[in-house]
This record gives sequence, C-alpha cells and structure tokens, in this order.
Amino acid sequence: MKNDKIIPGLVLVLIGAAFLLSNFGYLHFHWGNLFHLWPIFLVIGGINLVFAHNKSVWATILKVAVVVIGLGLVLFGDFGNRFNFWPGYHYTYSNDDNDDNDDDDNNSKGVITTGKGAFNEPYKAEIKIARLNISGGGTVYTLNDTTNQLFKAFTKDGTIKYDLNQHQDDSVYVLDFHMKNHRGFNFDSDKNEAVMQLNSNPEWEINVETGATKLDFDLSRFKIRKLKLHGGAAAFNVKLGAPLDLTNVDISTGFAGVDISIPQNAACSIETNSGLSDKHFEGFNKTGDNNFESPGFATAKNKIHIHISGGLSDFKVRRY
Repeated sequence: MKNDKIIPGLVLVLIGAAFLLSNFGYLHFHWGNLFHLWPIFLVIGGINLVFAHNKSVWATILKVAVVVIGLGLVLFGDFGNRFNFWPGYHYTYSNDDNDDNDDDDNNSKGVITTGKGAFNEPYKAEIKIARLNISGGGTVYTLNDTTNQLFKAFTKDGTIKYDLNQHQDDSVYVLDFHMKNHRGFNFDSDKNEAVMQLNSNPEWEINVETGATKLDFDLSRFKIRKLKLHGGAAAFNVKLGAPLDLTNVDISTGFAGVDISIPQNAACSIETNSGLSDKHFEGFNKTGDNNFESPGFATAKNKIHIHISGGLSDFKVRRY
C-alpha cells in the first residue's frame, strides 16, 4: 500500500480531532506552544522528505511517531507562560548601537523617562481623557490596580529598557510606554514583566501593539472608552467594568487565546472576522453570520461593542 499520503492525512486527522475535542470542551489548547514550538513542524516536514521514498515499515513508523509526538507536544504540552522551549534558556537579540540617538526616533513631544524599574506620571485634575499606548513583545503585561498618580509601572527584566513619553493630542493626554530600541527577539516572559496602575478618574483609551505576549488586564474599576489589543502569539485576559455610553473593544490576533469578561447586566454586541478560530459567547444571541448580541442590547443606553479578528485563535466572552 502506498504510504506517501499517510503523514499529511495523519496531520489533518489529528488537527481536526483536536478542534472537535476543543469545541466540546475536552481539550484546552496552550496557544503559546504554536509560537515557541513551531520548529517541530520543520522536523515533521524534514523527516517526511528524507524518508519520502523509503517504503519500509520502520520508516513509516518513524514518520508516524514524529508526527504524533510533535503534535502531541504542540496540542497538549503545558510549559507555563514561557516563550522559550528549554527551561532556563534565555535568548535575546537586540541592536543598541544607536543608543545615543533614541530620542530622535520618537517624534512625539514631551518628557521622556527611560530605564528599568519604576515609572510614574503625576495626575492632574484637568485630565479628563487619557490614552495609554503600549508596545513591545516578549513581556507579561499586568494591570489590575488603581493609583493616585495618572500612571505607574514597575518593570522586571533582564536586558530590556522602556520609555515613558507623555504629550498632548488635542484634549487627550497621551502616554507612550514602550520598549526602548528593542530590535529582534526576546522570548523569556518570566524575566520580562510590566505591572501597571492607572488613575480611575479619567476616561481611558488603551492601545496595545505587541507580538508574543501574555496580557492580564482587570479594567473593572476604570472608565474605558476604547480598548485596542493587537498581538501575534498572545494570551489576552481582560475584565471590563460597566460601559460608558459606548465602549469600543477591538482585538486582532494571530495565534492567541482571548478571554474577555463583562458585567452580567452589560449590553454587549460582538462582531467576529476570524478564520480557523474557536468561539464561545455564552448567553449571546446570534443576529447574523458573524454577529452576536446580548438580550436587550438594542434598547440599552450604555453599550459595549467588541470586534474580534484573528487567525488560529480561541475567543471567549463571558459574564461575571
């Protein structure tokens, strides 16, 4: 019997079975594995090519074993929140040759604070609307507490420095918190962490642009106007509070697990534009091919609108 189609067929069967098990709640994907275990697919492809013309039983067994073990690690492996495969290994690539010219790369006007450790931006009573822009991958971002300052952050990392820049955009007070001169890769999220606090008085717009990241935001005590989360291989866990007149949430991912919690009585609509993604919107009514609404949404005064797009991701919106 010809066995040249065994491996592609086996890969499709295993991936399809995994999605079915996930849909019925019997399997939980560790989506970060797709990022830090991607070389397994090169190994699978390479073994299949090397033994493509070998029809012996042992060659077939070897190819099948590599597929089963490799996909087993990707689908079932739990390596914590690290983005590196080997425990204790930390790989960083960056180019700091132009360190003296970093300020020239930032066209925003304002005071720039650079370094590691603690960051602080004082609160001013005249600030009614504030925008926080966050950028940088390979980091765990946590935001779950208030402060009497406008913004506070503590960073824990091995090599990465951060910038905190403030400027004005019409009536919006803007804060830019991003990695300084970070070009390349940094995969060890255990060593890279940013814990942030916000003042609860202003209305907030939060934009996160990142690659491989774990994000845990409890925003239930803040007034959120807009929340934009764009990431690659990411894990986004967000808890929202009561909406303003309109709270817009825009989430775009590659390989990600997205878990959004909203208040039980909040009116919410969901619009999805995703490919091979798994969606769980318990308690929502389907109003179109890609649209969902909570009961009573049309007549509600304050609303949350969530737009989700992504590739191979797991999306959940739940009530609390």
